[in-house]
Amino acid sequence: MKIQESAENYLETILILQSKKTAVRSIDIVNELGFSKPSVSIAMKNLRQNGYIEMDSKGYITLADTGREIAERIFERHTFISEWLKDIGVDSQTAIEDACRIEHVISAESFEAIKKYVRSNSDK
Repeated sequence: MKIQESAENYLETILILQSKKTAVRSIDIVNELGFSKPSVSIAMKNLRQNGYIEMDSKGYITLADTGREIAERIFERHTFISEWLKDIGVDSQTAIEDACRIEHVISAESFEAIKKYVRSNSDK
């Protein structure tokens, strides 16, 4: 299931916003990411057409199962990698920025190997 990095970012943002708010609309995404309304509108249309999100008649956005799966995977990678980088001495802001880039390009195999290695060595 390979989608563009920008779509992954939108899905992750929706997931994060849903954890903070009861309902998410396009304007919430605009405010969170600082993108223009037309850019977000086009992205939401594409995500909806590809079955990653659902939008009701009032404009409320929810993640479809496939969208939620992608968002949770990206969010886990982001959280784990940024914390790991901070643990090994990387500045917090740099760790967050680097994790945001790494989360999209790392393979599932490499990510799982890193998680396994970090967890097995964290007790030493």
